[in-house]
Parts: sequence; C-alpha cells; structure tokens
Amino acid sequence: MRLEDKTVVITGAASGIGRETAERCAEEGAHVIVTDVDSDGGHTVAETIAEAGGDASFYDLDVTDSDRFHDVVDTVADDHGLDVLVNNAGTGHPGGSLEDIDDSVRDFVIDVNLKGVWNGCHAALPHMKAQEHGSIVNVGSLASILGLPKQAAYSTTKAAVLNLTRTVAAEAGPHGVRANAVCPGFTETQLLDRYLESQADPDAARAEMVEQYPLKRLAEPEEIANAILFLASDEASFVSGHGLVVDGGFSTC
Repeated sequence: MRLEDKTVVITGAASGIGRETAERCAEEGAHVIVTDVDSDGGHTVAETIAEAGGDASFYDLDVTDSDRFHDVVDTVADDHGLDVLVNNAGTGHPGGSLEDIDDSVRDFVIDVNLKGVWNGCHAALPHMKAQEHGSIVNVGSLASILGLPKQAAYSTTKAAVLNLTRTVAAEAGPHGVRANAVCPGFTETQLLDRYLESQADPDAARAEMVEQYPLKRLAEPEEIANAILFLASDEASFVSGHGLVVDGGFSTC
C-alpha cells in the first residue's frame, strides 16, 4: 500500500475532493486526519473510513484560523507523526466582473483559498523539516494557470497557491520536503453546484461548460483524489514544485 503507516492531514475533507482523498488515502494504509468546519460531515467521513476497516480521526478546523491550524498540526505530529498535508479546503464566489465583486467576498475568498494554504504550510513545515521528510499537496485549480473570466478573486488566489507551492518546494527541498499542487478543472462537487446555481440558467451553464472539455464531461472527485494520492506518495519521490493539471484537456484548447 502506497501510504502504509503514514499520517495524512486533509483540510476540507467533509465532502467533495477532500472526502474522496481521505477515503483513497485510508485505502492505501494511511492514518487519515479528517479536518473541516463541517463537524457533522467530518465525523461522518471518519466513521465511514473506520467502518470500511481504515484508520481516521476528525478535528474541527477553520483553515483561516492560524492558531487553530497550528494546534491541530502540533497535536497530530506529537501523537501520530506528520507525513503528508493536503491543503484542500477552498471556496468560490458567484460569477461577476472584478468591479462588481464586493470587498467582503474578495477578502473571504483570499482568507480561505490563499491564507488557509499559507497557514497549513506554516504549521506543517517546522515538523517536516525537523524530521527531514514530508509531502505537501496543495489543491489549486485550472484557474492557477488560466485567468477565468468572471472569477477574478478565485483566479487570483489559485494562481497564488501554485506559486506559493513552488516557493515552498524550493525552500523546503533541502530538508527532504516535497511540495506540489494539483490543478483540477471543473469537478462534480458542491462548490460546482453552488456556482451553477448562481447562474441564470444552471442547466445551460453546465452544458456550455461540458462542451469546452475535449472529454465532453467534468471531472469526478475521485479522479482528482487519485492525482493527489500520487503526489503524496513515494511514487512521486522526485516530483516537487510541480502543478499537475487534471482538466480533461481543457487547457489544450
């Protein structure tokens, strides 16, 4: 098993990509630390993993709270060790031109998508550097490499996540720590549902979106989880500072 006896901390793991990643990591032998602001959902994921024979614990975590992030990571590292951190928690915003996006919306997206990843790296790196091994996987987006129209705040944060990942890889590499990002295209998650519901005609918006992908469909969460699992594992032992685009060919068009 690819993550046998390793401890993996995953943020935003109560649903979507985070949940699929937690379940895949558990299947590969990891002790999974499920974290989320959704306590009920997070407990359910941990219980589901345990019922399937896996090993999981839940911690309530708002990634925008740096002190809490440090507390969780420190506790996990002391109790179980810390091998992998998956900074998955993220949020979006309704489509709109830059000048129409409210400052409060902009700030919230930055707090979750960018500061949340920063907080995770800030908490995990001292432990990983001290032990001279570790893998950080940050969940970016197709918006990490493309400026998506009507998504200025989201695109800004996801582009920053990719460059932050590269910086962490450069700084922490000499200490045996790898950092990579997964950059998914649109994926069948609650985040996508909320975005589509903000459109005038959700069905038409979905159809138009699907048509832009050469594979003529959107990603399933487990497909992104598999990419995260690869980067987290020793199979990617010489991969660091990379943004793995998982977008069904969208960016080739």
